Amino acid sequence: MNRRHHLALSARWLATAAVAPWALAACAGRETAPDFAFTLLGGRTQQFAQARQGKVMLVNFWATSCTTCVKEMPQMVETFNKFNSQGYEMLAVAMNYDNPEFVANFAQSRQLPFGVTHDRDGAIAKAFGDVRLTPTSFLVDKSGAVVKKYVGEPDFADFQRLIGELLKA
Repeated sequence: MNRRHHLALSARWLATAAVAPWALAACAGRETAPDFAFTLLGGRTQQFAQARQGKVMLVNFWATSCTTCVKEMPQMVETFNKFNSQGYEMLAVAMNYDNPEFVANFAQSRQLPFGVTHDRDGAIAKAFGDVRLTPTSFLVDKSGAVVKKYVGEPDFADFQRLIGELLKA
C-alpha cells in the first residue's frame, strides 16, 4: 500500500470515527419534550402537551436584551406565517430575568402572531435542560419528540425545510 493510499484510508477512518457518535445518538431515539403549564401574555393558561398535540411546534427561549433574539424574530414570524395553516405552532418563552413589561411591549409592538409566555420562575427553562443561553430553540414533532435543538440563530432555509418535512410526516 503506498503512502498516499494509506493517508486517504486514515482520513476516511478518522472522519467515520468523528461522525459515528453523532450518528448513533441520532438513531438511539429522540427525547420527548417535557410537559409544563404556561400562561400566555393574554392570561390564558395551557399545558404544553395539549397545545402541541398533533402539531409541529417550536419552543423558542429568548430575551428582549438578546440582540440575536431580536434580530431573528422577524424570520420567526415569517416562518410561523408560512407554516401555521399546515399545523405549525410556536411558543416564545421569555427568560425569567427579562422584564415582564419589556416582554409584553415587544410582543405587542411587533405584533407577534404566536404564543408568548414569560418564564417568571425559570421552570420552563429547567424543564428543557436548564436553558441559559438565548436564543435556544427546540423543534418538536407531531408525536412530541424533540427533533432538533438550535443554540443561536438557525439557518432559516434548513430550518424551514425541516419543518416542511415534519409537517408531511
